Amino acid sequence: MSTNPSAEETAPYGTGPGGNAPAKPVRKVRTHHLREMKHRGDKITMLTSYDMYSAQIFDEAGVDLLLVGDSASNNVLGNETSLPVTVDELLPLTRAVSRSVKRAMVVGDLPFGSYQASPEQGYLTAVRFMKEAGAHCVKLEGGAEMAPVIKKLVEGGIPVIAHIGFTPQSEHVLGGYRVQGRGDTSDRIIDDAKAVQEAGAFAVVMEMVPGDVAAQITKELEIPTIGIGAGPDCDGQVLVWQDAFGMRDGKMARFVKQYADVKSVLSEGAEAYISDVKGSTFPGPEHTF
Repeated sequence: MSTNPSAEETAPYGTGPGGNAPAKPVRKVRTHHLREMKHRGDKITMLTSYDMYSAQIFDEAGVDLLLVGDSASNNVLGNETSLPVTVDELLPLTRAVSRSVKRAMVVGDLPFGSYQASPEQGYLTAVRFMKEAGAHCVKLEGGAEMAPVIKKLVEGGIPVIAHIGFTPQSEHVLGGYRVQGRGDTSDRIIDDAKAVQEAGAFAVVMEMVPGDVAAQITKELEIPTIGIGAGPDCDGQVLVWQDAFGMRDGKMARFVKQYADVKSVLSEGAEAYISDVKGSTFPGPEHTF
């Protein structure tokens, strides 16, 4: 039996053999597919996911990357911010997502305090996400100062997505949720982007960065850029799914667009269930053995 990859496995994402006719999507999104998408101008899609069902739905819909973010802290576990979540809390969520996808790349998010102490600490944490949770890569926050950690992980066989601009784990240092890279500070964001690329990151998330700065970085980098509040010129976009699909209400960040109202659907379903039970119309004969 031949062990050579099929044309479908080797063809660039979104093209057929030879790069001409349209073809079926690749079986699994790999790092080189994302770089090919950047060079062709095909936009990359990324959403958060923390459980089996959302992972299956987003995977089947064709989302390219699923981020098991430290945002699980305040979107799943009930904390006010992302800071309290631990490695041990994120591993089972990552495992659930990685077990549930067939095509999407699963990104394990390294939480606050699990990698900043040293490259060695970062590597040992990342290994847990790869070995115990089945992540396909990891994400960590920070620019030039995190280059040694990124380099260590990549040299050890772990693909890394960097995260620059506003970095939520550093909100207290940054003075809260503030746009990063305006005016004279734009050079620092640009330098960070180049530093993480040089360190070996295969992609970089840019959060709350002015659109013109993000566009310049996207143009100058060889690796894909994924924006969240960084304008339309990034190579891709990422949102927290509970924000994008209306699982929660209240004030939203300016960069959020809501595509559905899941909360209302669930509320209506719950109210109908309560009404049926209290009115003794459920269960009916068809639901009874």
